[in-house]
Amino acid sequence: MPNILIKVPTGAFNEQQREHLLKRVSEAAIAHEHIGDALPQRSLCWVLIEEVRGGDWLCGGVNMHAHAIPCIVMVKVPAGVLDEQMRKDYVQGLHQAIEQCVGKDDGRMLMTSIQLVDIADGTWGANGSLWHLADFTRAAGYQHLDTRT
Repeated sequence: MPNILIKVPTGAFNEQQREHLLKRVSEAAIAHEHIGDALPQRSLCWVLIEEVRGGDWLCGGVNMHAHAIPCIVMVKVPAGVLDEQMRKDYVQGLHQAIEQCVGKDDGRMLMTSIQLVDIADGTWGANGSLWHLADFTRAAGYQHLDTRT
């Protein structure tokens, strides 16, 4: 059940690319967190793109937007869902998903900064209730954490 916030400079992706970006990042997150296939399970994966004015974003003190597409991705996930290998695969998968959305004729380099943030057990509220890992496991269908199988 990730909440994923993607920050990019305004105009870095056109409307069609943003639509693909939302879909590909969602698909990558669902796959790498082993979320179930049912729509209620998949609907727990939230992805949001936030555009930031290019002039408000510097890399090394320089506006790099003519040469690069900087992209910050913050993934909030319940603590205990991901192990070390899953984290490595997740970061690689997210980078590849974003890379697929950059135009083929776009000569700018993609620069991603991806943060996987564990939300401590019992500190994430959903629909007015405080949830624990067992609640997320039932709701999202985390096959790798379901002890009933």
